[in-house]
Amino acid sequence: MLFTIKKIDHVQLAAPKGCEEAAREFFGETLGLTEVEKPEELKKRGGVWFEFGTFQIHIGVEEPFSPAKKAHPAFVVENIEELKTLLSKKNIVFAADENLPGASRIHLHDPFGNRLEFLEWI
Repeated sequence: MLFTIKKIDHVQLAAPKGCEEAAREFFGETLGLTEVEKPEELKKRGGVWFEFGTFQIHIGVEEPFSPAKKAHPAFVVENIEELKTLLSKKNIVFAADENLPGASRIHLHDPFGNRLEFLEWI
């Protein structure tokens, strides 16, 4: 083999034009991700980037916009019960999913309708 894939650098989720404040509220304030400054040349495209650990989530403007209903990133979390409590307090609807042995997991949608998965290995 001439090359090796080493890791995922980022995942991009699509969002409609004008999404930035809702993205900051959900991904930044609710989920606690840190906003990353976009390169100057890319700022004019809109959207916003976030990071956690060595990974990034890029929220990019797509027109016309259509949310990802099946495709999704899955985030491993510590203390998923606290996440569930926070989501409930913020009236963010989520669905528990018991179909993955050894994991407690939930699915929800970001403010733009993209599917997200959160799981804790137990």
